[in-house]
Amino acid sequence: MQSGNIYDFKVEPQDVDFALRARLAAMCGNILNIAGQDAHRNGFGTDAVMKQNNSWVLSRLAIEFDYLPKQYDAYKIRTWIVDSGRIISVRNFVLSDAAGGVFGRVTSQWCMINLETRRPCDLTPVLDACRQYVFDEEAPCEAPRKLAAVEAEATTEHRVVYSDIDFNRHVNTLRYIEMMVDTLPIEVLAEPHAIRLDIHFVKESRYGQTLTIGSRHEADCWLFEIKDNDGAVICRATFEFR
Repeated sequence: MQSGNIYDFKVEPQDVDFALRARLAAMCGNILNIAGQDAHRNGFGTDAVMKQNNSWVLSRLAIEFDYLPKQYDAYKIRTWIVDSGRIISVRNFVLSDAAGGVFGRVTSQWCMINLETRRPCDLTPVLDACRQYVFDEEAPCEAPRKLAAVEAEATTEHRVVYSDIDFNRHVNTLRYIEMMVDTLPIEVLAEPHAIRLDIHFVKESRYGQTLTIGSRHEADCWLFEIKDNDGAVICRATFEFR
């Protein structure tokens, strides 16, 4: 018997690019939205933890797509959580097509922060209260990789504006992904590829800051490092096209 819950999706026109394939950020958006919906469904969503002035934040993410589905394709996302420690909770996902074939695998690491101190909280009380929703099923793909500093070959800047900010009052994960994707060569995005994305969040960025997106191309990989006004690393990421 499979662990967790299953959610149905269809690739809508607003989710596709000029090749009529789902945009990477749109797929990531659905995955992360399911994380929130599933946590809410099981009683430990953002609405519940905010009553204690806490909130969930994504720490690390690894995504593998064999391909990106096309406009109007139906697919399912199955998700489950793993009890992995006092500070980090792991949530996994598997994406399958209408025939049941798996085309996407995701593992993500989350922590809960106090909204005043912006520091991580102990997850033990939450996981103990929701033990029936924690499963031992192994991750569907390799865990998020450790990402080294990037010696950038090219940089671009982005000023953080209203539409970048989420309910935690910091830049939304999808906006980081879009900032990085927008620097990739259009020829790469035009062709169908299997994709592996690793992203590691180091620090928050907030409204009004100017971010520098540094990138480096190595073989089939694009390496990214985003920094704030003071040169502090916000996040690192690797896009691997196979």
